[in-house]
Amino acid sequence: MPAPIALFVYNRPDHTRQTVEALQRNALAAQSDLFVHSDAPKNEGAAASVSQVRDYIRSIEGFKSVSLIEREQNWGVDPSIIDGVTTLCKKFGRVIVLEDDLIVSPWFLKYMNDALSLYEHNRSVMQISGFMFPVKGHAERASSFLPFTTSWGWATWERAWKSFDPLARGYDELSSNPDLRVRFNLNGAYDFFAMLEEFKHGSLDAWDIRWYLSSFMLGGLTLYPHKSLVTNIGFDGTGTHCESSDFADTALSKESVLHFPLEIENQKLTRSVESSLREKRDGKLKSMIKRLLQRSSRRQSTA
Repeated sequence: MPAPIALFVYNRPDHTRQTVEALQRNALAAQSDLFVHSDAPKNEGAAASVSQVRDYIRSIEGFKSVSLIEREQNWGVDPSIIDGVTTLCKKFGRVIVLEDDLIVSPWFLKYMNDALSLYEHNRSVMQISGFMFPVKGHAERASSFLPFTTSWGWATWERAWKSFDPLARGYDELSSNPDLRVRFNLNGAYDFFAMLEEFKHGSLDAWDIRWYLSSFMLGGLTLYPHKSLVTNIGFDGTGTHCESSDFADTALSKESVLHFPLEIENQKLTRSVESSLREKRDGKLKSMIKRLLQRSSRRQSTA
């Protein structure tokens, strides 16, 4: 049976429609249960658009079932995702997670479900990613393990999500161990530790940097397709503090993933991703990477 899909939405009806329509083009959509978590408006200015999103969700067809979870108060995206993923993992043992500005390939659900089944009992594998950085020179219908997580279209199991540490207790070890901190920052390709410090100091409430830390401290791996099955349309100015970025506009794979690796990091691909990040290290990229771990819809939830 295909894994349940958790979709987190707020106040962007056009983006939500595009996300759902892309999912509907997947052959496995008709066999998949869709759980849509709709956050309540933070203020009156967001009420009408939140209502539009909810009306649209009630009209959705093409899935085995559609369940709408309507928050009566504004939770913000971080508590909503943590609660939604935890609840579905407990009930189904695994979950596929999307937010309202992600467009997926018609092969997305097949890849996710194949990988969830293949690595279900491998404790070193913490996550399946649908997104891939635009790096070249790697077999496009294959996939590889990398040592960092993602938030742009992903899946996990209850046995892995149980390791999620909301308190980020690995922070102290990273603070006192420069070598470990370098690894956490992908050998200096991006300062993820700075985001972790923002969380510890109370200026950033990001579930995803804590999820990355939880996986990292266990030596966890994430499976990535060599060509992305997810692209982000949230860099169009609709997300507050979110600049446009060509880096996020990744071309979707037009083919399914056929080759799955043994459970070992692809160090060559890891170096390619690190090089790509270094080469594009400018203001727009920094904004994009921050959105990769601190989702653009989070800003919408606080609007």
